[in-house]
Amino acid sequence: MKPKKRGLQEPKRNKIVYGLASIFTAFLLLMAGCGGGTPSPSLPQKGKTSSLEKTKSEPVRVADKKEPEKKEETEYTYNPAGKADPFKPFIQMSPIRISRNVPLTPLQKYEISQLKLVAIISTPEGNIALVEDSAGKGYIVKKGTGIGKNDGKVTKILKDKVIVEEIYEDVWGHSKINEIPILLHRLEEGGES
Repeated sequence: MKPKKRGLQEPKRNKIVYGLASIFTAFLLLMAGCGGGTPSPSLPQKGKTSSLEKTKSEPVRVADKKEPEKKEETEYTYNPAGKADPFKPFIQMSPIRISRNVPLTPLQKYEISQLKLVAIISTPEGNIALVEDSAGKGYIVKKGTGIGKNDGKVTKILKDKVIVEEIYEDVWGHSKINEIPILLHRLEEGGES
């Protein structure tokens, strides 16, 4: 075995120790310079008071001047007339409800999304559609038939869908028309839908 040379390792070790000690000392000096503690109150000097301290202790005298008359400010009130309500959702549209004396048909008691288009029949007078509710009960629908909870009406019966229009009122009170398609569910080969 070779004997270890202590002469080479000692200077390296001393350099590391001195380096760490100098870093630690620099850190302590930096922390002391930052003023990490609370400031001590300065003691007043006896007998001597500076001119700055005298001006601080004496109240400032203002020449006797008449203050300008203050104008009475009227209290601000908000008038919401003609403005949109900022607390209502911007996109939400509410259906326009028409008061009626006529009772609702069974189709007007369902949401349009609860109805399923089963068949479309072509006739010389126009197309007729057959829709089913969630219980499987079928209803015949023609152009102009009332359908849905939001007073919708069938406007078009095409070969693959029925278009229902509902009238909505937007945020500003304007009437808008929303077209909702009910698509025909076709049977796939080899099974029923």
